[in-house]
Amino acid sequence: MDNNTPNIQADIDAINNIPAVVNILKVICSTTGMGFAAVARVTDDKWVACALLDKINFGLEPGGELSLETTICNEIRQHHNPVVIANVSEDESYVNHHTPLLYGFQSYISVPIKLQSGSYFGTLCAIDPKPHVIDTPETLGMFNLFAELIAFHLDAIEQVKLSEKKLIEERHVAELRENFIGILGHDLRNPLNAISNSAQLLNHLSKEEKIQKIISIIQRSSHRMNGLIENMLDFASGRFGEGILLNKLKNESLDSTLAEVITELEANFPNHTIEVNFDLKHPVNCDGKRIAQLFSNLLGNALSYGNIASPIYVNASSDKEEFELSVTNSGKQISTAAIERLFQPFSRGDVEPNQKGLGLGLFIVSEIAKAHNGKIFVTSNDEQTCFTLKIPLK
Repeated sequence: MDNNTPNIQADIDAINNIPAVVNILKVICSTTGMGFAAVARVTDDKWVACALLDKINFGLEPGGELSLETTICNEIRQHHNPVVIANVSEDESYVNHHTPLLYGFQSYISVPIKLQSGSYFGTLCAIDPKPHVIDTPETLGMFNLFAELIAFHLDAIEQVKLSEKKLIEERHVAELRENFIGILGHDLRNPLNAISNSAQLLNHLSKEEKIQKIISIIQRSSHRMNGLIENMLDFASGRFGEGILLNKLKNESLDSTLAEVITELEANFPNHTIEVNFDLKHPVNCDGKRIAQLFSNLLGNALSYGNIASPIYVNASSDKEEFELSVTNSGKQISTAAIERLFQPFSRGDVEPNQKGLGLGLFIVSEIAKAHNGKIFVTSNDEQTCFTLKIPLK
């Protein structure tokens, strides 16, 4: 079907899905005394009864058609004005008109139903073989009000359809985007592993200073790329609606977990100093791999954005009440405005032109904290910036 071709059956269904229509037709007949009332869909070539109340045995059913050229509604379709005839035999304009002669009515009223877009849907009309006093402002006002009410419902139905269509399209686009990110992240792993393994092999083959610098660059870049891939895959997994899934251990020992992250990053940032203070007196009920992911993001940011001349301070402590992990670095202050959006996806805060990223790292940090019923706190001034994770253990 052409997009410009009216779907008559859909229009009939739409009218019959408006509960008020039945009562509107009843009120019209009881108020005017007329025996037939209908909502008609009028197009360039059709007159179709969508809903009707027939007390005079006119002979139409919902979906029934009249020849468009035989109706006054065809004229209303062209000029968009109401037509009111109280008594055909006394009306000079319609006494010899072909429509009342053909259908045998004496009283007739019809008002256009116009949609919000300005398009013409059809008419709300009534006829009767007897004359009736309908040429009054009150009657015409009632018909206009009912026509506007029907148009309002039709517009609402159309808006719902458009919203549902848009939602389906957005879901489809979201699925394609997530699948694309997932496939991309998966397919990037193999060449990234090849690069990382090649750097390790090169490290064993040569200890020349220039070669070691190149190896260091490759290792840092590989680690950074791996972190981006992990973040992409987490974001694309679609888990954030329910929160990140955890695999908790009641007595997770985080000493070795955090130490491994530090060792890995020290290798990638050999010119930085990391000062560590662990005071983990109490086991932590958590997902160690997720805590490592969170810590890697925080420490990686501190190493990337912190002042290379000053050490990074890592503190971790636990007691019966709480687990706390903090990463502190000196460097440029994060503005208050940037902190407010820092944990939103694709927000990268205050970054330099050469410090590009997806802006997913801190978002995922925040999600991991939430999944553990914990929180991330940020403080930043001219001297230092500190990210602190706190997880209640009770």
